[in-house]
Amino acid sequence: MYNILTMNKIAACGTDKFDKAVYTITDECAEPTAIMVRSAKLHDYEMPSSLLAIARAGAGVNNIPVDKCAEQGVVVFNTPGANANAVKELVICALLLASRRITEAAAWANSLKGTEDAPKTVEGGKAKFAGPEIFGKTLGVIGLGAIGGKVANAAVALGMKVIGFDPFLSDAAAKALDPAVKVVDSKDEIYKNADYITLHVPFTPDAKNSISKEQIAMMKDGVRIINAARGELVDTAAVVEAIKAGKIAKYVTDFADDIGLGEENVITLPHLGASTPESEDNCAIMAADELMDYIERGKIRNSVTFPNLELAKTADQLVCVLHKAEVTEDAVKAAVGADVVASASATKKAWGYTLLDVKGSANVDAVKAVAGVVGVRVI
Repeated sequence: MYNILTMNKIAACGTDKFDKAVYTITDECAEPTAIMVRSAKLHDYEMPSSLLAIARAGAGVNNIPVDKCAEQGVVVFNTPGANANAVKELVICALLLASRRITEAAAWANSLKGTEDAPKTVEGGKAKFAGPEIFGKTLGVIGLGAIGGKVANAAVALGMKVIGFDPFLSDAAAKALDPAVKVVDSKDEIYKNADYITLHVPFTPDAKNSISKEQIAMMKDGVRIINAARGELVDTAAVVEAIKAGKIAKYVTDFADDIGLGEENVITLPHLGASTPESEDNCAIMAADELMDYIERGKIRNSVTFPNLELAKTADQLVCVLHKAEVTEDAVKAAVGADVVASASATKKAWGYTLLDVKGSANVDAVKAVAGVVGVRVI
């Protein structure tokens, strides 16, 4: 039996995919085979030797110690694109919230309950909540992946001019973009030309405060900024200062920050980006599929550290070897001590993965002894 530990509530449509004759789904387990997690923080979690993989039902993995996991031979998966439509819809909503003073207007209208002749008061006071239309304005999209690409295309359909920046734009993502989206060579072009700016990039230490005083100084007066990616990407103090100076008209963020909470022209949402039943279902299903593929077949798809790779088992054993990128396929073959029928190997930055389809029995101890190997499993 394989034990799947759920660290958060995972949609049943995902956990139901596991064959109950093969898997045990539990929220308490000392020796899990794999973990399914959403927002629970695992940085202080002591990973047992039984743990093979962690699947994050979502895109961001800042709650998981991915480097530590890789060193211990634990594959970390995420579910890119599974929540993309949900986040896209929230960003389109945020564009309108940033423009039309909707939240302020609604709060004011609701405050009139019990007052005399509220309808007349509303008609007389609505002018102070006027705001611009997004039609014809320029939206700058930083990051054109699964979410950013959808946002860019939706904005085009709403009549906006869209410019986008993504130094890692894949061929598939580029082909999915509406032809009207202009891809630029520098984030500075976005900062200088956009009326609205939306962020869709992962958080890394280098990306901290990607929007701060220096970037804000380049922007148009009255710019409106949306952050549904990660709170750490934006220097909130610099944004609040720029709002008070009249440089930024509005900041809509999906991440609570004590500096921004309660500030005029800052709208803080409680991390609603992926909070739809459809998104939670999609993430849970994808995470379950990733874990079953890896546990049962050695297939890696959507790992944040190790490369995508698969190899069909046709002989006696499929030997799955996680290792540092400098370890060669030949070094693994030399150590396996069995007839290799077929093999496959790939690397991703610092890490590599090798699969060997072998006749007979692999010498697992010899493969583990190869310098740079961090995990060996036989299926």
